Amino acid sequence: MKHDENVNDMNEWKLSYDRWIPESQPLREALCTLGNGFFCTRGAAEETREGGPHYPGTYLAGGYDRLVSEVAGRAIENEDLVNWPNWLCLNFRCEDGPWFRLEEAEILEFRQELDLRQGILERRVRFLDTEKRETDWISRRLVSMEDPHVCGIQWIFTPVNWSGKITFHSALDASVRNDGVARYRALRGDHLEFLKAEPEGSGAFCLSVCSRQSHVVMVQAALTRLFLGDTQWEGRGRFSLQGAYAAQDFELECKKAQPITLEKSVALYTSRDWGISEPTQAAKKKLERMPRFERLFSEHVRAWERIWKHCDIRLSDHPAAQRTLRLHVFHLLQSASPHTQDLDVGIPARGWHGEAYRGHIFWDELFIFPYLNLRLPEITRGLLKYRFRRLNEARSAARAAGYCGAMFPWQSGSDGREESQSYHLNPRSGRWIPDPTHLQRHVNAAIAYNVFHYYQTTHDLEFLTFYGAEMILEIARFWSSLVTFDASIGRYEIRGVMGPDEYHTTYPGAREPGLNNNAYTNIMAAWVLKTALRLFSILGPEKSAELKERLDISEEELLRWEDIAQKMKLVFMENGLLAQFEGYGALPEFPWEEYRKKYGDIQRLDRILEAEGKSPNAFKAGKQADVQMLFFLFSSEELTDLIRGMGYEFDPQDIPKTIDYYQQRISHGSTLSRMVESWVLARSDRPASWRIFQEALKSDVEDIQGGTTHEGIHLGAMAGTVDLLQRAYTGLELREDILRLNPCLPMDLTEMNFRIRYRGRWVELVFSQTEIRVRFLSGTGEKAPICVQDRLHWFEPGDEKIFKV
Repeated sequence: MKHDENVNDMNEWKLSYDRWIPESQPLREALCTLGNGFFCTRGAAEETREGGPHYPGTYLAGGYDRLVSEVAGRAIENEDLVNWPNWLCLNFRCEDGPWFRLEEAEILEFRQELDLRQGILERRVRFLDTEKRETDWISRRLVSMEDPHVCGIQWIFTPVNWSGKITFHSALDASVRNDGVARYRALRGDHLEFLKAEPEGSGAFCLSVCSRQSHVVMVQAALTRLFLGDTQWEGRGRFSLQGAYAAQDFELECKKAQPITLEKSVALYTSRDWGISEPTQAAKKKLERMPRFERLFSEHVRAWERIWKHCDIRLSDHPAAQRTLRLHVFHLLQSASPHTQDLDVGIPARGWHGEAYRGHIFWDELFIFPYLNLRLPEITRGLLKYRFRRLNEARSAARAAGYCGAMFPWQSGSDGREESQSYHLNPRSGRWIPDPTHLQRHVNAAIAYNVFHYYQTTHDLEFLTFYGAEMILEIARFWSSLVTFDASIGRYEIRGVMGPDEYHTTYPGAREPGLNNNAYTNIMAAWVLKTALRLFSILGPEKSAELKERLDISEEELLRWEDIAQKMKLVFMENGLLAQFEGYGALPEFPWEEYRKKYGDIQRLDRILEAEGKSPNAFKAGKQADVQMLFFLFSSEELTDLIRGMGYEFDPQDIPKTIDYYQQRISHGSTLSRMVESWVLARSDRPASWRIFQEALKSDVEDIQGGTTHEGIHLGAMAGTVDLLQRAYTGLELREDILRLNPCLPMDLTEMNFRIRYRGRWVELVFSQTEIRVRFLSGTGEKAPICVQDRLHWFEPGDEKIFKV
C-alpha cells in the first residue's frame, strides 16, 4: 500500500487530510484510532461498514478469545484480540433516497483532522447528492479519557439549499468478525455470540454479546438525541433488529440553512469490569446519567490536558517531526493510559489498534516502558503485574520443557501460555510455513530487564519486594537450567534458541530449529544472573532470607549463577567482532544489490526468498538489530564490564565497527530496526543518527513497510522514537541512583524540552546546542543530586540552573 501523500504537515498538534482518497482509508483508519487504555476504536467513518477500504474495529484491552481452525489439513488453535461490536454506525438519507455513501457524492469540501491535543477526530464534508442537494456536515468523535466506559459522536448537519424529510439511522453492529488481516482470513474469525438487543425508551437501546471461548460478555448501550437549534427533538425512534444488527431510525423534517445536531453517546461495559453488579445494569445506569456531548467533550479534553502537561516532548524548528512525535505519544497513551494501571493487561506490539499479531504481547515493553517510567510509572507497575500474575504459567512452561524457574512465552495473551503460531502464511507464495519463533527465549531477559530498570527509575522497593524480585530470580533460575557446560573449553553454552533477528531460525540443512550461542541472548542471560545476585543487597537480609526459603534457593545455586555469569560462551569472528551466533561468520554474503534491482523493496526478504525456494538462514542477511541491541540497552561502560566479567578481552573501540558491520547486513524488515540503528549511532555519527531517526518517524505515518500499519500501529517503534529523543540524544540515564545528563544533540536539533519525574518530583529539562537548563518544579522533600556532564549538582524544590555545553 502506498503511503498517504495527503497528510498536511503544518499543524504540530493535528494529523490532517484535505482530500477524500478511498485507497488511503485503511492507513488513515489505523492512524486515527481513538482510545483510552480500556478500549480503542479505529478511525473509520460512521456511515461505513466493513468492506472495500473500510474496517471499523473496536478492541477491548485484553479482550481475547480462542478458536480452532483447519489449515492445510491441520487443526490449529489461535487466540485473537477480538473485534467487538461496532458502535460507530450512523447514517442518513434524504427523503426516501438511498443511505448516504461518500463514494457516490460530489465532494465540494473535505477535511479530516485528528486533534492530538484534545483526543478528538473531526471530519468536515460539504457535498452534493445526486439530486443536487447541497449539505454541510461536521462530525466529531471521542473515546473518553475521563470515563473509560464512555464514547460519543456529534453530528452537525446543515441543509444548505434544500428542505425536506431526513432519516437518521443509529445502530450497534454485532455481526462483525475478525477480518482485518488478509493473511489470517483462512482462519476462523467468528468470535462473537449474539445474546440480545432491545430498546430502552426513546432514543436508547442495548446490545449484548459474548466471546465464544473466553465467555467475556460485552454490553453496549446507545443513546441518540437530536436537537433543532437548542431545542431537543421530541420524536421517537423506530427500533429494528436484523440478526445481530440493532438500530433505531429517526425521521424528521429539516429546513434550509437550519442545522440539526445529532448526538450518539455509548456506554460500554464487560463482565470483567470492577465495581459493577452486572454489565447490562451498569451500561443502562450510565446511559441514564449521560450528559450532553459538549460536557463529555470538555471533561475529555481536560483529562488530555492533564496528561499532556507532563507527557509532551517539544522540539524547535521541526513541525513535521513534532507532529509525528506527538502522534506516537498519543497512540502510546491511548494503549496504556492511567485507566490501564488497574487492569490485568499487558502492552501489545500493535497497540489495541488492530488485529495484527493477534493483539499479543511480545518484548516491545523494552521500548515502551522507559517513556512511562519517567512520567507515569504507575502504568508500568500495572503492566509488569500482568507478567507477575502469569508467573505460575511461566513456571509450568519451564517444567514442561525440562527446565527450572520461569520461562515466559514469546507471545502472550490472556493467561500467559505460549501463543506463538505454529505456522504462518507467506502472502507472496501462498504457502503456510512452520514458525519456530517461540524459541526467542530472550523475552525472559527483557522482562527481567524491565523489572529492574523500573525499580532503578522509581525506587519502588515495595514492588521489587513483593513482585519484581521473584520474577527476576525465577528467570535467573531458568537461564541457569537452560545452559550446558562444555568441559573442553570450560564455558557455558545456550543452544537451540533464536535471537531478535527472525531471519535466522536454524542452521542450513539442520532438522531442528534453533541456533547456538546467540551473542545477545548469552550476554543478556549473564546480565540477568548478575542482577539476580545483586538483588539480595538491595532487599536486605530479612526479605532475602524469606525469598530464598520460599523459592528454595540454596547457596550452591547462587554460586552456580555466579559461575555461569563469569563463564558464558561468546563467539568472535575472524575479524575480531562479536558473532551474532555460532557459525554466523561462515555464512556467505547476501547479494543485496542484485535483489534490490530485482525487487525494489526487500524489507521482507524472508518472504521473497521463501517464494524462490530459498531461505535467509543460508546468508548473512538479517531482518533487524540483533547484536546491536546490546548497544541499545547498555552503555559502552556497562557492556565492557559485562563482557570482561565473562573472561573476554573487549575493546570499546570495536563497538562502532560492530555496528557498521551488521548495519550493512540488515533488510530492516522490522519497524524497530531503524529506531535501534539511529540510537546506536547517536554518539558516533550524529548526522546519520538524525537522518535515520527521521526515517524511523515515518514508519507508520507513511506506512514504509508497504501495507502493514492498517493492521495496527507499531507501538514499540513509536515509543522507541520518543525514547531516542529523551534518552539517547540527552545522555539521560539513572545510574547509581543518580540522574545523569550528558547531551549530544544532532546539529539539526536546535532545542528540545520535556518533563520527567525524579525522586518523586517533576523536573523540567531544556536542551540546546549551547546549554542545559534544569528546573525542579515546586514540591517538598530533601534536595536531590543530578550529574551533568560528569559533575554532581544538588537541587532543592524550585531551583533552576543553567549549564553550558
